[in-house]
Amino acid sequence: MDNLAHSLVGLTLAKGGLERVSPYATTVCVVAANAPDVDVLTRLRGPWFALEHHRGITHSIVGTLTLGVLLPLICFALERIAARVRQSKPRIRLPGLIVVSVIACATHPLLDWLNSYGIRPFLPWSGRWYYGDVLFIFDPWLWLLLGAAAFLLTAQGRWRVGAWSALALVVTAAFLFLTQRTAWSFAALAIWFVGLSVIVWAHHARFAARFGARVAHVALALAVCYIVALALIHTRAFTQATSAATEMARAHEETLLRVATMPTEADPTNWLTIAETDRANYRFQVRVPAHEAMNIQQAARFEKPQGTDAAQVERAEQDARAQIFLGFARFPVMRVQTGERGESLVRFADLRFGTPDTRTPVRGFALDVSVPSAGQ
Repeated sequence: MDNLAHSLVGLTLAKGGLERVSPYATTVCVVAANAPDVDVLTRLRGPWFALEHHRGITHSIVGTLTLGVLLPLICFALERIAARVRQSKPRIRLPGLIVVSVIACATHPLLDWLNSYGIRPFLPWSGRWYYGDVLFIFDPWLWLLLGAAAFLLTAQGRWRVGAWSALALVVTAAFLFLTQRTAWSFAALAIWFVGLSVIVWAHHARFAARFGARVAHVALALAVCYIVALALIHTRAFTQATSAATEMARAHEETLLRVATMPTEADPTNWLTIAETDRANYRFQVRVPAHEAMNIQQAARFEKPQGTDAAQVERAEQDARAQIFLGFARFPVMRVQTGERGESLVRFADLRFGTPDTRTPVRGFALDVSVPSAGQ
């Protein structure tokens, strides 16, 4: 998930009662909810090193617990130093702050697991990826639900209201961008602006003063209900996708190996489906509910390399970047082309994020490897 969602989760948890556990608990909640993304520092060693280690050990069970404990210890040590300088008494209640930090930190890999990018929770013992396939990596409806509670419970004073208003404008612009290609964009816009209007009304009605932490409790409960609803829709989409993939495999006399149905941006009615058979991969969209039978001819089909092409792909897979890519890719596809100097050019792509037909490969999600011909 994006860091705005993680931050809103941490802030809402704090305002829901965790802030009372210890001084600085609110700050620790927000920082801890984002802490596993410290792996962004791997980008300093280049994009392929970053791809290899992103959502790695810091998103594992071991890493999450370590970060959850380490953060309050650092906070505790800094406050002790500051207290000595000021000649005052430290205020942090360390045991409670550790519990708060671990709870907030644990929400990060949980949310990240829910999308199709996945996590590797059992590192360093197992590098296997796990995918929830329920939430898109940017989910504006979570922004709206959790942002409402965070705004209502923290927007005291003009400058805070102004800061939240500026954030609302930025998020609304992002929402407009995400929904511009969706089939239900008008309905989505209506729901979005009605939601913003309700938030403004609740602020003027002083919901925070009247209901306090219960505002956060309701927002968190609604967020959970929303995720459960998406999971139920995903189940139906997966059933439809499996049926369509089975028909495609039968039409080409292939054996269906696996199917995955993944969310798309801001549209719970539209699901990206990828199916793998023994000879090809298929990429197509599934709509829930299905208003008409799907035309299987509309699915994009990517044949697996055979013969000479397969040999060229095998050579390309020896490239260090290709090995990193294949360790990350969930549905890798390869296409062999001939370069200007007669060499074979093998393009690797992950169908979750694009196809080999994309003119310019997305860094980290596609790769071109040049393989010299036998005579070179």
